[in-house]
Order: sequence, then C-alpha cells, then structure tokens
Amino acid sequence: MESLNSLINIFKGFSIFSVIDILVVYFIFYKGYSLIKETRAEQLLKGIILIFLLIPVSDLLNLTMLNWILENTLTISVISIIIIFQPEIRKALEHIGRTSFVDKIIYEDEEIMIGVVNEIVIAVEALAEEKVGALIVIEQMTGLGDIINTGTKIDGDVSSALLQNIFVVNTPLHDGATIIRNDKIVAAGCFLPLTNDDKLNKQLGTRHRAGIGVTEVTDCITIIVSEETGVISMALNGRLLRNYDKEKLRNVLLKIMRNRQSNKDSFKERVKLWISKKDKM
Repeated sequence: MESLNSLINIFKGFSIFSVIDILVVYFIFYKGYSLIKETRAEQLLKGIILIFLLIPVSDLLNLTMLNWILENTLTISVISIIIIFQPEIRKALEHIGRTSFVDKIIYEDEEIMIGVVNEIVIAVEALAEEKVGALIVIEQMTGLGDIINTGTKIDGDVSSALLQNIFVVNTPLHDGATIIRNDKIVAAGCFLPLTNDDKLNKQLGTRHRAGIGVTEVTDCITIIVSEETGVISMALNGRLLRNYDKEKLRNVLLKIMRNRQSNKDSFKERVKLWISKKDKM
C-alpha cells in the first residue's frame, strides 16, 4: 500500500508542464543520439556509459583502486566529452543555427531559380561530355564564408559559359571548388574539407572526398564531375549519389530548392497568421 500511495503521489504532482518537460528532454536525447548514430562517437558514448555503470559496481565489490580511478576520471569527463564529440557538437549547433526567421536561399521569383539551375546543368553536362573534372558547391542555409575566403573572389552571374571556363584544365582555378550563392558565382579555386569516411570507395579521388566532406559539416549541395569517367555525382548530407544525367540532375536540384522555398514561405505565412490573431485579441 505504501508503494501504491507513493506512486499516486507522484502522479498527483504531474501537470501538463511535466509532460512537456519529459517530451522535450526525450526529444533532445533522441536528436543527440541521431547525430552520432553509426559513427565512431557512438562507440565512445557506449564506453562512457560503461564507466558510469562500473562506478557503483566497483564500490559494491570493494574494488578500491578501480573505484578511485573511475571516480577521478569523471572529474575531467566534461572536457573529455567536448574534445571527443567536437565534430558532433559542431554539427548539432550548426543544425540548430539553420532554423532562422529569414531563409538565406532567396530568389526573387521562380524564374531566377530555374534559370540558375539550368545554367548549372548545361555546364555540368558539357564538362561531363569532355571529361573535365569539376566541383561545384551550392550554398544553402549554412554560410560558406570561411571556404570562400580560401579561393579567388569572382562575384559573377551564374552562367554555363563562366562555369565551363573556370574548369578548363591547367587554368589557375580549375583544381578547386566553385561556390555558388543564390544567383552568383562568388568564388572559385576554393579548398574544401575532406571526408573521414573510411568506408568510401577507394577508387574515388580527392575531388569526390572533398565534395562529400563539405556536406558533412554544412547543408550545401555539391556537384562533382569525374575527370576519369565523366560521371556526374551529387553529395548531400554526407552521402554521395552517382550516375546523374541532365534531366535527373535538373529535377533533383529544383526539388531541393523548391522545398526550401516552400518551407520558408509557409513559415512566413504562419508568423503572419499568428500576428493577425494577436492584433484581433
């Protein structure tokens, strides 16, 4: 009866805010685990949990030396976790930072967006036919200013002719990445971070590894043309998708950009609706 009364008292103290509190904490832990799932950090997390479980066990079994080592290890655990999970923490903070009131990918109308995509696709198809290696990065929510600063500023309108000219073999800018922001080619010859994925096909070279690497730390879209085979690939969210043709590439790019534009517009409509309701109150 005492246990039952204790359980009843616990539930009596519950309110809608208690439920919200539990759901928020659950969501945070779920999203945190999703970020490190199937990565090396997941194994490290399991090791840290094991240490936490061993402390009471070692105390119960009077394993004095082991208990002392484990307890002292916890005194530096916070710093250790920050160092160990630095890539995952950065990824999580960037993901949170992408939620903003104004979407960075803004086109005045759909015609401009379609025009940009068409110019990119025409250039990529021509480069693929000539087997000219290319690496094109399309900025989205996450700013690429630090990467842009590693290359040569251009700030020219997106055009297939300019893109093809940038990647002409043995020219100063052909060997780096070209960055596109909205309807402008902002820089070329930029350096990208390489992926650390050891499961990647060994036949893929530095251009593909760089194309994947930048999408692991930002939400950009990367288009890669193989110099050896002329195969067109796309990297997004750390994944490489290969064997694109002209129409498939165009449709995928338009779908991604339209979805982002649609999400931005729907968010603005919700804000306007909320403000109008407030004004009527």
